[in-house]
Amino acid sequence: MGPPMRMGAQSCGRCAPGLAAATPTLGAVGGCDEVRHRSLTGLVGPGRTALPLGFRVALERRARVLDDGAVLLGGAPPRMLHLARAARVLLAGGAFTVTDPTSAALARTLLDAGIAHPVSAPAEVVPGAADVTVVVPVKDRAASLARLLAALPPMGGLVVVDDGSTDPAPVAAVAGRAGATLLRHPRSRGPAAARNAGLATATTPLVAFLDSDVVPEPGWLAPLLAGFADPAVGLVAPRIVALAPVTGWLPTYEAVRSSLDLGPDPALVVPRSRVAYVPSAALLVRRHAVGGGFDEQMHVAEDVDLVLRLHRAGWRLRYEPAARVAHDHRTTVGAWWLRKAYYGTGAAPLALRHHAAVPPMVVSPWSAAAGGLVMLGRPLAALGVCVVAAERLARRLQKMLHPRATAARLIGLAAVGALAQTADAMTRHYWPLTALACLFSARARRTVVTVAVAEGVVDWWRHRHRDARVRPGLAGYVLARRLDDLAYGAGLWWGAVRHRTVEPLRPVSSAPARPPLGRTPPTGRL
Repeated sequence: MGPPMRMGAQSCGRCAPGLAAATPTLGAVGGCDEVRHRSLTGLVGPGRTALPLGFRVALERRARVLDDGAVLLGGAPPRMLHLARAARVLLAGGAFTVTDPTSAALARTLLDAGIAHPVSAPAEVVPGAADVTVVVPVKDRAASLARLLAALPPMGGLVVVDDGSTDPAPVAAVAGRAGATLLRHPRSRGPAAARNAGLATATTPLVAFLDSDVVPEPGWLAPLLAGFADPAVGLVAPRIVALAPVTGWLPTYEAVRSSLDLGPDPALVVPRSRVAYVPSAALLVRRHAVGGGFDEQMHVAEDVDLVLRLHRAGWRLRYEPAARVAHDHRTTVGAWWLRKAYYGTGAAPLALRHHAAVPPMVVSPWSAAAGGLVMLGRPLAALGVCVVAAERLARRLQKMLHPRATAARLIGLAAVGALAQTADAMTRHYWPLTALACLFSARARRTVVTVAVAEGVVDWWRHRHRDARVRPGLAGYVLARRLDDLAYGAGLWWGAVRHRTVEPLRPVSSAPARPPLGRTPPTGRL
């Protein structure tokens, strides 16, 4: 599915909160590690969450230390944490290693908040390739399957699931030459069912799902395996990049702006954040975490549904761009546009299953007002709204050394994000309403043209260097960007009509989302 939007401390409610909840013993359990939380999603949460000794973390690139080191800003979704003296000492260099209960608890909190990411772990707690079974769903793509299997290193198992190929012989021949276990569905049941069939066959602790149209790049597996040194991690996803060669205005756009490519920065995968989902084209999962696997009733966005269920069950999910898997993108306009529209149809069933988890916009009332005023040509009024919001926030930050400066910075960042979301929503999620307004208002037409061009140019500027192999031209990029938005929005509205719901069109407040099972909301104090 395409991106639904662009834009302290946590502990288990069954344990005593605070830094003393963790234990430094290698392989031991801490906090609520003796308790397995069973969620309403049908999945079971992690049995252990204690990080091993020697586990090293570093602050994310976007994290900001404010108020002379007393406040840490960042995370997914963004939050502000007040740092105690012990936490300030550990974070003085921007990274630290787990050596005792205090550092273990701080590392766990920062990882769970998305403010820090893993850097390294002791070799003895990192799984190996022998612990992985690869599951490949395929239908009529024998040549692509052969290309994929040739790129795989020796693993603990290999399962090819033929999901109703018209001619099964070529697929069987390729699987046989690779020594794979071959399963076959007489008729196509969809990728979710194919992956689940392979999952049921696997006996290793980890399972890698790889679509037949991907090719892992050398060294792809090790960064993914390192993620499972954290016993609370249930899924790690690589970065999906374009398969070479890449030429032409549409392929170069897709190489830097594909909805499968979630960017160059590692992230915690969390609903309503920068990385809110990961695609199933390439995933590595803990087998007992995913239970029966994907929902076979969903033929689109089944990967996002699994991510949301794992998150709700309490598993930590990670995006690791150091692992790269190339994908054979669609490059003809018709096939590409239809695929983008198809992604959009998944928004409605997701919104019905996971209320407010994949909204078109996440904004506060003041930021929505500021963004709307800018779009209406009232920038001074929008500035006034921001000033009032900053003053109100400063009053809540009186215990800080520089409350007004900090509040102004926070409100400024939020305002920029709200403006970007508003522009994006006009041309993507709500474009039918935007088009309707243009029929009756010359001002609306001028605003829409300005936003469509400006948003495209800004997006090109931000993403033009994302893939070092290509340099997308501005005109072709902006055209592809607008076609992309039209396709996704059309699919979204069609799905909403078909499911008779407006849920995927509802913006939500930026108030903290409901925490996963087994966790309490952030306390804001470390």
